[in-house]
Amino acid sequence: MPKGYRSYLPDQDLLLPPSLREWLAEEHLVYFVSDVVDELDLSAIHAVYGEEKRGQPPYDPRLMTKLLVYGYCTGVFSSRRIQKRLQEDIPFKVLAAGNEPDFRTISDFRKLHHGALQGLFEQVLAMALEVGAVKIGRVSLDGTKVKANASKHKAMSYGRMGEKQKQLREEVKGLLEQAAAADEEEDRRHGNQRGDELPEELRRRESRWPRSKWPRKSWRNERGKKQRRRARVPTKPSGPSPATRINTTSPTRSRAS
Repeated sequence: MPKGYRSYLPDQDLLLPPSLREWLAEEHLVYFVSDVVDELDLSAIHAVYGEEKRGQPPYDPRLMTKLLVYGYCTGVFSSRRIQKRLQEDIPFKVLAAGNEPDFRTISDFRKLHHGALQGLFEQVLAMALEVGAVKIGRVSLDGTKVKANASKHKAMSYGRMGEKQKQLREEVKGLLEQAAAADEEEDRRHGNQRGDELPEELRRRESRWPRSKWPRKSWRNERGKKQRRRARVPTKPSGPSPATRINTTSPTRSRAS
């Protein structure tokens, strides 16, 4: 009897709603970013929305800041790519906690709060440096001008601190500029679209193809027709043709008869 397989039921509902935090290791970078941003002073961003009463409530600035910081630290600069990660990647889902801002909302938040984000991002990197990290995601905190072999337990001199802060400021400035350039380039290419949308007929399972026109069935039918055509082709005889067949009748026996 063949060996069985482990259960695979992709359409079965979970009995209990899962906690996405259980799907990531405790030391994952996403938790550091989330915890640090929760400790930052976001009053400059909150002030922008303080008197605004029109339209729908905005997304929580903590959420938006975490998405940008984590995205840029992991090399995801495009707002469209961040939106796609929110749909597909567990770390982004953990940060969003069920929210899913679209790429235009993400891009507008970056533009509106560019100055505040510069300072907040610098604080995140500074905190990482303070606990001894030399890298956060893909962002290196170990500048070429400052040697990394100095003990993290030793107090920095004012000169060294100033140099390191300048380095972090330039690092963050470059990240924000890279994000702005990515959005501008994709806006030129895709306009108000995300750019990776499926054609309308492929978006829903029912409309992808009618059951009677399922490609696999058509493929099988075509394959069967080819096999039947090959079966009707007459095969060549295995022996010599009649024209070249040797006469084995004995001449003497013919005269005698």
